[in-house]
Amino acid sequence: MDEIKDRFKLIMDRAKLTAGAFAESIGASQATISHILSGRNKPSVELVLRVHQRYGDINLEWLLTGKGEMSNATGEPGEPASDPAEGYPLFAENALNPAGTPIGAENRKEMPLGKPQNAPKDIVKQEIVYRERPPRKITEIRIFFDDNTYETFKPAN
Repeated sequence: MDEIKDRFKLIMDRAKLTAGAFAESIGASQATISHILSGRNKPSVELVLRVHQRYGDINLEWLLTGKGEMSNATGEPGEPASDPAEGYPLFAENALNPAGTPIGAENRKEMPLGKPQNAPKDIVKQEIVYRERPPRKITEIRIFFDDNTYETFKPAN
């Protein structure tokens, strides 16, 4: 096994999964897996770790380098990691009930929404000030010619 894409294909074949089902099982997009399997892209470290988390019996060294045995457990092929929440750490706290006690509905009183309280906005006053400037007078006009000469015209006072 020279390339990681081939090892991904082996995992998919062993678990009897299509590329779409494999992508869904590890929380990746189908396009990502398609690009990896076609050789266009290499998988990210995060994606490799997701594969390893989802398929806990897969030897991480084999997955990364191709060295060693594919599986380092004697479980059912394609079986998820032993801890059901291991592949989904975001939901682990809510997914498990370690005490084994039934979780009852919480009694909460709903509060009706009040009218939105808009804070009064400060009134901004803008004032435009026009300042009179003394009238301007033309003092000089210069006309430049293409032969690098110019003429100056001055109005009579």
